[in-house]
Parts: sequence; C-alpha cells; structure tokens
Amino acid sequence: MNTHRSARLALAGALAALTAGVAGLTYAATADSESATVSAAQQPIVVAVPPPPSRADETTSSAADATTAQEQGLVYITTTVDYGRAEAAGTGMVLTSDGEILTNHHVVEGATSIRVQVVTTGETYSAEVVGYDATHDVAVLQLQNASGLTTADLDRSGTVAVGDEIVTVGNAHGDGGAASAASGMVTALDESITVQDEQTGSGRQLSGLIQVDADVVAGDSGGALRDADGDVIGMTTAASNGAPEVTGYAIPIEQALDIADQITSGQTSATITIGSTGFLGLQLDERGGVPIVAGTIEGSPAADLGIAQGSTITGIDGETVTTARQLSSAIAAHAAGDDVNITWLDAAGASHTATTQLTAGPID
Repeated sequence: MNTHRSARLALAGALAALTAGVAGLTYAATADSESATVSAAQQPIVVAVPPPPSRADETTSSAADATTAQEQGLVYITTTVDYGRAEAAGTGMVLTSDGEILTNHHVVEGATSIRVQVVTTGETYSAEVVGYDATHDVAVLQLQNASGLTTADLDRSGTVAVGDEIVTVGNAHGDGGAASAASGMVTALDESITVQDEQTGSGRQLSGLIQVDADVVAGDSGGALRDADGDVIGMTTAASNGAPEVTGYAIPIEQALDIADQITSGQTSATITIGSTGFLGLQLDERGGVPIVAGTIEGSPAADLGIAQGSTITGIDGETVTTARQLSSAIAAHAAGDDVNITWLDAAGASHTATTQLTAGPID
C-alpha cells in the first residue's frame, strides 16, 4: 500500500465523524427491493474548516491509486457549504478544453462557492454552475479562465454489458492526492434506486443506472466509470452501505451527456435549472408559518437593507406574502441579478419598502 493511499485511508474516520447535521448529505437507498444506507458515492464528504489532522481510525479498502491514464480528464471539486462553516468534496470530468465540467448535482448542492483542481496538473480554478438537473443528479460547471485542458475520453455508444470489466476513478474520501481506482465488473443494467434525504424525509428516484461491484466510497461522486479500454461509460453516483459487499451505481455517460447538452445550450425544463437562483439572505423563523426574520446572512441583500431579527416580510414585488413558503417561492422565481421590491414590518411594527438586487444563492 503506497503513501497516497495510506493518507487517504487514515483520514476516512475523521471525516466521516463530521458529516452529521449538514442538510442534504445523508441518504438511504433501496435497490432491487433491498434497503441499504447510501453513504459512499451518493454523498460528498463534509469536513470542518480547516480539515482535521487526526490519523486515527483507519479503514480498509480494495481500491488502489489510479494510473496517470486513468486520471486524465478528472477533476476534484471542493465546495464551500453553509457560508464557510464546512466544505464538501467530490469529483468531476472535463468536457471541454476551456473548462466545462460534468458532475453530480449532489456534489454541488448547497454550495456557496466552488473550487476545482485538475488531477493530473494540480492547477486550481474557481467555478460557477452553468446549470443542473436535481431530479437526474447531473450538473455542469464552468471553470474561470481555463484553457488547454485535457478532456475525458467519453464513450457515448451505450454498448455496456453485464460482466464487462470496469474501474471507478474518483476522489475517494475527499482527501485529494492520487485518485482512487476501484476495479470490478458490471453486475446489472437499467437499475432504479430511491434516494431519501434522512433529514427532510424527501425522496428522489434515479433510474437507468449501471450497477457495479466496485469498492466505491464517499467522494467518488461525479467520477469516471471506465471500461476495459479506459473509456468513460458512466458517472459514479451512488453506493450501498450496511451490507458485506459494496454495490455501486453510475449514470450511463450518454444519459448524463444528453442532460449536459441541454444545460449548455440553455434549455430549461421541468427538471433543468440554468444558472444560479436569486438569493435575498434571510433566515426565517418558520414555527408560526409567518415569514418572521430570525436573522440575515452577513453581506447579503437583506442585511444591506437593514432587515433585522424580529422583522416580518409582508410583500414581494407588490404581492402580499403571508407564509415562509410563499416568500421562498417568490424569491426562487428570480435569477441572481434581478431587482426585487421588498416590504417588511420591523420589530416595532413600522413598515418599510425598498428595492434590492438579488445575489447568487446556494445551489438548490
């Protein structure tokens, strides 16, 4: 076992201990009528900032360090979550030489800023979200000021068969360093799983997936599922936990690219969102249903307007709002950069009206 892999395994226990309490990152899946916890590729690793130095609680894995060829076209994605309180780590693949990146939606969900590192060169870029499809777990990013990147070798033919040898390549445990390569074979095609957010109870079904028996772990999300020729045939997305053998799942690359093509061409749909949604920066106390302000995000439009704790939002763009849900829907209908008119009552009951420009919010 080489030093890259040893470092990755040593961090695994410390990182896992810090995942609790971050919305949207704990899931459960049901595949083939057998229930299992999904904690591998399905969720990005979430770590405190700065990352903990502990090397206790080592785990074992059958994965090895990837070769340079297997790392071609691969990137590591690190997102700032909850305005700097934590970070999440995942993987992505380079689609174009100027920096379009394919990854899972759940890798960037909740992100307020995104950094991307090219695995083979170590070059790091800031990134923006071009668009995403939360329903099918696909997102496209654009690196800032990137050029001359090596793209991933993608096989859109769809000629995948049960028994084919494969290797999954990704940012196992989110520690960076050499990519992890986990070998296995295709065990089933056109599989469906139900992913459930254990904190909110909301469920999401993914279908048409490639099932593999490779040792996929957290942080591999958005990484490459390669065939015996080294071509990318899928994007690693989920894996089971709680059973003796790991079962991994990947979105077929032709399915992911079809969605990516719609995103890059600017085609919105019932499931595709282009760009960033607008963000006001309010923290609401929803216990009574009324949109009462519990606080604001520092530097946000709401904070700049002087909206303070104890205020009640009463209108958006001249339309009355009486519930937190109405307020959220009214803001979500706007894109970042839109001007909105806000009416509110302060804690003393005085009415205020002002117009502000929304900023880019966390990825929904």
